[in-house]
Amino acid sequence: MGKLLADITPLRESPAFRRLWLGSAVSALGSQLTLVAVSLEVYRLTQDSLYVGLLSIFALVPLVFGGLLGGSIADAHDRRKVALLASSVLWLTTACLALQAWLQLGNVWLLYVLVALQSGAQAINQPARSAIIPVLVRKELLPAANALSMMSFGLSMTAGPLLAGVLVASIGFAWTYSIDVVSFAFAFWALLKLPPMPPGEHARPAGLRSVVEGFRFLGTRPNLRMTFIIDLVAMIFAQPRALLPAIGALMIGGGEATVGILLASTAVGAFLAGLFSGPLGAVRRQGVAVVWSVMGWGASIAGFGLVVVLAGRSGEGGVTLWLLPAALCCALAGIADSISAVFRTTILQASAPDHLRGRLQGVFIVVVAGGPRIGDMLAGGGTKLWSEGWVLLLGGLLCVVVAWVLAHMQSGFLKYDARNPVP
Repeated sequence: MGKLLADITPLRESPAFRRLWLGSAVSALGSQLTLVAVSLEVYRLTQDSLYVGLLSIFALVPLVFGGLLGGSIADAHDRRKVALLASSVLWLTTACLALQAWLQLGNVWLLYVLVALQSGAQAINQPARSAIIPVLVRKELLPAANALSMMSFGLSMTAGPLLAGVLVASIGFAWTYSIDVVSFAFAFWALLKLPPMPPGEHARPAGLRSVVEGFRFLGTRPNLRMTFIIDLVAMIFAQPRALLPAIGALMIGGGEATVGILLASTAVGAFLAGLFSGPLGAVRRQGVAVVWSVMGWGASIAGFGLVVVLAGRSGEGGVTLWLLPAALCCALAGIADSISAVFRTTILQASAPDHLRGRLQGVFIVVVAGGPRIGDMLAGGGTKLWSEGWVLLLGGLLCVVVAWVLAHMQSGFLKYDARNPVP
C-alpha cells in the first residue's frame, strides 16, 4: 500500500516546500470558490451560456500577456518578491468582487473587468511560483512534488466547487467571495517564509527580447513544445466548464448545486490520482503517459456528453439520476487530467535550464489557463448550433483523434525517457 500512496518525501525533506504546499492548498480552495461563483453569477444575470463563455474572452488577453511577461519578470527578479506582488493584486481584485456583491450592483461588465484583472495577476504569479519548486526539492523528487501539488489542487477543486454551489445557494455571492479574501492570508504566509531567490548569473532584463529568447529555445525543443500543444488540444476541444450551468438547470437538474457536484467530481478524480500517485515516480516513458492521459480525458468528456444527450431536458423539473453517470465521467476526466499535468510539469522542470525556467513556465501557464478559456468560448458558441450534450460528445471524440495523430507525427515524444530528459 505504501508504494501506491503519494510519496511525501518532498514534504519531509524541504520545510520551505511544505509551507508553500500548505499555503497554496488553502488559497486554492478560496480561489475555486470565486471561480465557480463568478460563472454562476454571470449565468444568473444573463441566463445564457454564451455570456458565461465570454468570461473566458475577457480573461484570455491579460492572461496571455501577463503569463509571457510574468515569466520574463520571474527570470529577471527575485521570484519570491514577484509572487508576493502578484498575490497582492489577486487579493485586491477578489476584494472588489466581494464588494460589488455586497452592494448588489448586478453588472455583468464589471464582473468581466475584474476577472480580466485577476487573470493578468494570476498569469504573473504562477510562473514565479512554479519556477520556485525545482529550487526547493531534488530533481528526482519532482514527480512526487508535482503529484503532491496536484493532490492538494484536486482536494481544493473537490471542496471548492462543491462548497461554492452550496454557499451561493445558501448564503449568497457576497459571503462566498469574502471567504476567498480571507484565504489569501495563507498564501502570503507561505511566500513570506521563503528565502530570497535572486536571479542567476545568466539572467536577462525583463521585456520583449527576453520573451523572444524563451520562444526561440522552445522552438528548438520538440518534446517541451509537444507538452504545450497536446494540452491545448485537450482544453480547447473538450472543455465542459462553460456548459455546466445550463446542464445543471435544464438537462440533469439541480441547478447551482449540481454544477458544484460535477466540478467537485472532476476534482475528486484529480485528488485520487494524486493520493495514489506512488507508482508515477517509477514511470520513465513520460511522453507516452501524457498522450494516453490526454486521450483518456477526451474519452471521459465524450462520455459525459453522451450522458447529457440521453438526459435531454429531463432536469427542468429537478435533479435526476443522470447526475450519477455524469459525475463518474467527470471523475475519470479528473484522473486523466491530473496524471497528464504531473508528467507535463515534470518534463518542463527537469529539462529546462534554470535561467529560462520562468519564461517557459510563463508559456506553460498561458497554455494551461488560456486553453480552457478558448475552450469555454468555443463550447459556449457551439451551443448556438448544437445542444450542450452534443458539443461535449463531439469535442471529446475530436480530442482523442487529434491527440493520437499528434503523437504519431511527433514520435520522439513517445520515446522521451525520464532517465535522459532531452527537451
